[in-house]
Amino acid sequence: MKKRVVSLMLAFSMVAGLTACGGDAAGNNSGAADASADSSYVAEGEEGKVINIYCWNDEFRTRVEAVYDKVDHTSDDGTITYLTDGTEIHWTVNPNQDGVYQSKLDEGLLNQATAADDDKIDMFLSETDYVVKYTDAEADVAIPLTDLGIDPETDLADQYDFTKTVASDANGVQRGSTWQACPCLFVYRRDIAQDTFGTDDPDEIHAKVADWATMKASGEELKAKGYFTLAGYADTFRAYGNSISAPWVEEGSTEINVDPQIINWINDSKDWLDAGLLDKNIKGQWTDDWNKSMGSASKVFGFLLPAWGIDFVLNPNWDGEAGEWAVTDGPQAFNWGGSFVHGCAGTDNPEHVKEIILAVTANKDNLMKITKDYLDFTNTQSGMKEIAEDESFGAEFLGGENPFKYFQPAAASIQMTTLSPYDQGCVELIQSSFGDYFQGQVDFETAKTNFEKAIMERYPDITAVNWPE
Repeated sequence: MKKRVVSLMLAFSMVAGLTACGGDAAGNNSGAADASADSSYVAEGEEGKVINIYCWNDEFRTRVEAVYDKVDHTSDDGTITYLTDGTEIHWTVNPNQDGVYQSKLDEGLLNQATAADDDKIDMFLSETDYVVKYTDAEADVAIPLTDLGIDPETDLADQYDFTKTVASDANGVQRGSTWQACPCLFVYRRDIAQDTFGTDDPDEIHAKVADWATMKASGEELKAKGYFTLAGYADTFRAYGNSISAPWVEEGSTEINVDPQIINWINDSKDWLDAGLLDKNIKGQWTDDWNKSMGSASKVFGFLLPAWGIDFVLNPNWDGEAGEWAVTDGPQAFNWGGSFVHGCAGTDNPEHVKEIILAVTANKDNLMKITKDYLDFTNTQSGMKEIAEDESFGAEFLGGENPFKYFQPAAASIQMTTLSPYDQGCVELIQSSFGDYFQGQVDFETAKTNFEKAIMERYPDITAVNWPE
């Protein structure tokens, strides 16, 4: 998939490069060779009237509305945001699951060279699971920030280093920025903690979940009281999956390497499920059953979530009173997610793109506002330290607890060096393939075969899947 996008986008880059350098309709331009060799450009001249942004939900839109000073109002259906200078932001939203968002984005990118100015993609978002596909230097679809007039060394000096690394190509050129850093904590029900352990104090609960073996032993106490430790096997996947030692697919390779940590997740998940510590009826995340497991009638003790998971997932699904949830350190530090914002090559709105990226991802005051309004762990090292040490700060949803006391040190340990363009498919399909194994519908070897078939259908350029011995 990546190679297909790269090859076609190189063709787009050459055409666009000629246009940007002022070539005529016949292509008479002495700088054509240079344009094709370095197609990192932005359109010049008057800004367009429509800014087209591709994303997968309304999270980025709400952040833009909260901090971009040119926002006037948004249409009732959320599809158009009107700016005070007369420009309109048009939001194109497609679901992230099963590669739908990427497919729609790729279609738009392939039409970028011939699209009318007001139909061109100006900005798009990517997730950690596939950001490297779009920051790839050969693809050249995400504009280097320096080409927009953003200096990562100065303008983004306060960001967490790992977020800057993730948003850069193999040459170290940063081609995106994010307002988030996404360390995960253990988020738990206070009432269940009190009923089982006689306390809901975060430090004492951490002692009950300090590592996987301890958490499993505590799970037996929870089980005796009629509770599940976690909702399902998918809830631990990111912890294992984000500690792999090498990418699923090495740069330049067409073979998938399944890391031993993934096998550990499979074996441990089966063990926990058979022990009755997980709810066998919850077969994944983002399902109705999973959402309901966050409600007041649920018997699930806790979840491993980043800050956005508390605000964007847990809070909307909770139907009880505020203050019934708390956070503490989990059995393992890991990162889950991160939405990266990119300027798109060919945009006719480079100044607006620059302004929005700086407003949402680089302005400390704005990032602090996003944190306080939405509980996002935002991408300002100094800001998160200030909030973590602020004894007056507390989240109403968490009963006045300050979660950043735990999030802030967790972020310092995050390393993100094993990404590949195939991560979303690998993450989704390994879980669905082995879900049948966990449910007793297929044996282990059949689950492996099913994963191999599914991943090659998703990515036809993959030629082999290698399993650890």
